[in-house]
Amino acid sequence: MSFADFSDLLDDLYFTNSNLSKQAIFADYLRRTPDPDRGWALAAIGGTLSFDLFKRNLVKSLMEERMDPYLFQLSRHYVGEMSETVALAWPQSEEPTRLNRLPDLHEVIEEFKVRDRAGIRDYLIRLLDNMSPPQRWALLKLGTRGLRIGMSARTVKKTLADMAGVDVGVVEELWHGLSPPYESLFAWIDGQADMPDISNVLTYSPVMLSHPIDEDKDLGGLAPDTHAAEWKWDGIRVQVAGMGGEARIYSRTGDDISHSFPDLAATVNWDAVIDGELLVRPANESGEREIGSFNDLQQRLGKKKPSAKLMRDKPAHLIAYDIISEDGVSFRDQTLDERRERLTAFIEKRNPDYYSLSDRLDWSTVDDLRELREEAAASEGLKEGLMIKRRDSVYVAGRPKHAWYKWKREPFLLDAVLMYAQRGTGKRSSYYSDYTFGLWGEKNGEETLLPIGKAYFGFTDEELAQLDKWIRNHKVARYGPVQEVDKELVFEVAFDSAHVSPRHKSGYALRFPRISRIRWDKPAHEADRIPALEALVGK
Repeated sequence: MSFADFSDLLDDLYFTNSNLSKQAIFADYLRRTPDPDRGWALAAIGGTLSFDLFKRNLVKSLMEERMDPYLFQLSRHYVGEMSETVALAWPQSEEPTRLNRLPDLHEVIEEFKVRDRAGIRDYLIRLLDNMSPPQRWALLKLGTRGLRIGMSARTVKKTLADMAGVDVGVVEELWHGLSPPYESLFAWIDGQADMPDISNVLTYSPVMLSHPIDEDKDLGGLAPDTHAAEWKWDGIRVQVAGMGGEARIYSRTGDDISHSFPDLAATVNWDAVIDGELLVRPANESGEREIGSFNDLQQRLGKKKPSAKLMRDKPAHLIAYDIISEDGVSFRDQTLDERRERLTAFIEKRNPDYYSLSDRLDWSTVDDLRELREEAAASEGLKEGLMIKRRDSVYVAGRPKHAWYKWKREPFLLDAVLMYAQRGTGKRSSYYSDYTFGLWGEKNGEETLLPIGKAYFGFTDEELAQLDKWIRNHKVARYGPVQEVDKELVFEVAFDSAHVSPRHKSGYALRFPRISRIRWDKPAHEADRIPALEALVGK
């Protein structure tokens, strides 16, 4: 089917709010669209395209050749998003090449994949010249993998599950073992073939997630004979998988991050899938290895090829808390306590430099849990709080109710002053919704505000409208897309931890900052100072 049909699909999904309605629209498209177009559409919307058709810089350079760069910059800042700006403002070539028809979706993808850099440029110009604004937007979003239409990967999988008449967990199991354009998946959904066999494919296995505990409703239902407690470490959730001599380390979203932790991947000489927390173990002043902070771990995250020195100084370590399968046998249907026995036996055979078992914590009463939570809060940021799990819980993909709870320590709070604002993207492109804030400190002997972080959530839609209005009435200067404002508005900022950061002018950065409250009542000169943040580093 023509690329225009794909564009129409995105348009319908973008302007539809209900998840059920989105599912119905998407299912209808998948049923009436042939292979391989529907598979590529599924990959685009489900977020499994693994390549860019072209780069954002190419799009930008093409526009600046056709439009005054300053006017383009102003237009982009006004619209709030580059793809939409280009889609609306694209000036056609003086002598455009006219197409008799728009190519099919798979033809577009295949053509971009076989062309060199100059060919990609020519083909992109030809398509943009022959497309309407909505079609251009669809192409630009597809080509740069920037598609956001309010349809989560979970909703996409639910659509497929409903089409196949199976539980969404079945599709979850298959999802990461297949690749675009998913012809075997659709053959099964259409009843033309058996379910795809991925038993011999090393792939990510969907993880089980927890709910934040509701202290008023949930604590009273906890008991040591029905619930087990463990530390919630401040690392990253990973899955370490091995099969037939291959090894993979997956993030909680299924991204392969093995390249960043080759030291841990090299230890995988078994066929199993282990669920746990990835941290690093730097040496302390005595030369002994101990669990490091998230800031230590962050120095290895995203490294395509970590140096030998970095791996020596900060070797990877997995604290294991579950086992999903071993030697081809799935343990998902077993209880937590049963899986714990298998995990204990498994970890006992591993190198303790790289693997350890998550501790089961002793407790009898809810007060004991409160004390353990306070102990986590006093761990200098190493532990985020507690994980509390039903002993009889089976391992279910997703976030089942009343199975696993997380009870995190209270966030830190500081009163900071709004310094700069920037328009958001997508549905927030008309609002100033991204905020940079700072604390009072000294620079060159003078009292000034020093930026400590950015936040773009934690407020309601009504508060966003109020903030946007305030910013528009308190503009000072503009730096490209960044709007400086009067230093008068105070935010109460919540965050999980603070660490030293030479990249920030203040010398510090926050982890997971969010707006806790807007302090309309508080004068800016009463906001916190840098020493208040310094005191929280490593806490």
